[in-house]
Parts: sequence; C-alpha cells; structure tokens
Amino acid sequence: MSYIRTSDDIAIHYSQWGDPDGEPVLFVHGLGADNIGWIRQRHAFSKYRCIAVDNRGSGGSGKPAGPYSLERMALDAVEVLDHLEIDQAHVIGASMGGALSQIITVGFPERVRTLVLACTSCDLGWRHELFDEWEDLIRTQGMRAFAIKNFEWLFGPRSVRRLYPIAAMLGPFLVRAPADAFIAQLDAIRDFDAGTTEELARITAPTLVITGSQDILTPVADAEEIAARIPGSELVIVRGQAHGFMAEGGRHFNRVVLDFLQRSNARKHAGV
Repeated sequence: MSYIRTSDDIAIHYSQWGDPDGEPVLFVHGLGADNIGWIRQRHAFSKYRCIAVDNRGSGGSGKPAGPYSLERMALDAVEVLDHLEIDQAHVIGASMGGALSQIITVGFPERVRTLVLACTSCDLGWRHELFDEWEDLIRTQGMRAFAIKNFEWLFGPRSVRRLYPIAAMLGPFLVRAPADAFIAQLDAIRDFDAGTTEELARITAPTLVITGSQDILTPVADAEEIAARIPGSELVIVRGQAHGFMAEGGRHFNRVVLDFLQRSNARKHAGV
C-alpha cells in the first residue's frame, strides 16, 4: 500500500494503476468513499497513469479527530502529486471530490491539465438540512443504518428496486468510513466557504461537467450552474443514471470521459 505524510503529518493512502508512462489522471472521490469507488474505471483508463486518493477520514488514509476542511483535503491530493513528482494531471472529481477538484483547479491551476466534475455542485444550498438529518441518523443508529436508509440517494430507481433486498449486505461497502470521520467530512462540506463559486470563472483548463439525469442528491440544475460559471466547459447529462453512476453506469461514464480526454489532447497537440 502507498502512503504519503502530509505537511500536517497525516497519512494519506493512494492507489495507482494503468500505464506508469501514461498521462497522469488524478481521481478524487466523494463523501465517505475511497479508491474502491473507482473500480469500474480500472480497466477503462488503463492507458493512463491513474492515481486515486483516499481523502482523510476514508479508506486507508488517516482518520484524525476533526475538524476537517475541504481546502485541507484538496491540499492532501496536491501533496500526493508532489510526492509522485507529477507536475500536471487530468483531474476527475466526483461528488465531494468534485468540490475538492474545483478547489484544486482554482488554487493550483498549473497542476490541472483537464478537469472533470461529476455529480457535484458548487453550493451546498438545500442540502444543509439533509446533512443535519444524516448526522442525527448516524449518531443514533450508526453507519450501517445510514447506508441502508440512504441507498436511494446513490442509485437510480431501477437499481434501487433490484438491489434494495440486499442493501443490508451492500451498505458497509458503499460507505466504509467510520462514523466520526464521516461526520468530520460532512462538517467540512457544511463549513465550506462558497466563495470558490465566484472564482470558477477563472478556470481555463478544459472542463467537462457530467451528471446523471436521475441524480437527486446533486440534480441536473447543479451541473448546469457549474457549466455556466466555467467558460467553455462542456455539459453532459447521462440519461437514466443517478448519483453513483461512476459505478452503476460505469460504461457510460467511461465512454464520455475518455472521449473528452482524447478530444482535449487532440486540441492541445493541434495547438488549438
């Protein structure tokens, strides 16, 4: 297993796969998730040098007592690139990882070759109340109960109907972070200064904003707002997919993102 020690002395775990000589791709996942969440991307992105970071509080990374901040978690990912001596990478962020990727791109624009923002938003908005409910549920009933009850936030209606009978078994694999670390990440999202939203107009990296049409946690309107704020960005809405479509609809996600990366590289090589 591969780790770094961050500048504030926290162990951050990351995994690598693909071609070690390929163009680097940094994968940043969301709330409570870790590198396992990118399992459907392992084969499809194998021509790239892929790096998936476990955010602090998740997976194999350290789980210090809170508070956490999104700015610090974004810096964790940048420090992984520093450790690997990667000057610039394609950055793919999902959900909370999309917020972290926005912070990385605004704060370290020279490190981002292209940007993919999946099932994410630039403003917490109405989710403040939802996150309060999540925290109450976790504190009173635990992470397993949370994962089962909130199954529908991740998957589309057809998958929920098909998988719900085994949700009790799937729950621990969907959210593997311990309760205290999960809540610390949740608080980091709630405490995030939405000022970054106004700075999205400064992003110059080629950007793809992608979401599922059935995503009820970060609905299409969130993706539309991000795309409207980032000059020249592309917006793709994948029909029939929900918040967890990197896994549920991995084939569709991979096709759209790989096409975007290929076209961006072609434009760069053509000097466009």
